[in-house]
Amino acid sequence: MSAATSRTTLQVDDYLDLLNLAVKVGDLKWQKEIKSRLQYILCLQSK
Repeated sequence: MSAATSRTTLQVDDYLDLLNLAVKVGDLKWQKEIKSRLQYILCLQSK
């Protein structure tokens, strides 16, 4: 696994942890922001 892939994987894992927290506290705006950021990361990764 390359350093960039490893870093992206860590970022995705971190954002998923944050998303779980946002769901637990019921913060819909935060959930939307996190989902948007994850979508952006995944789009970059697929290029």
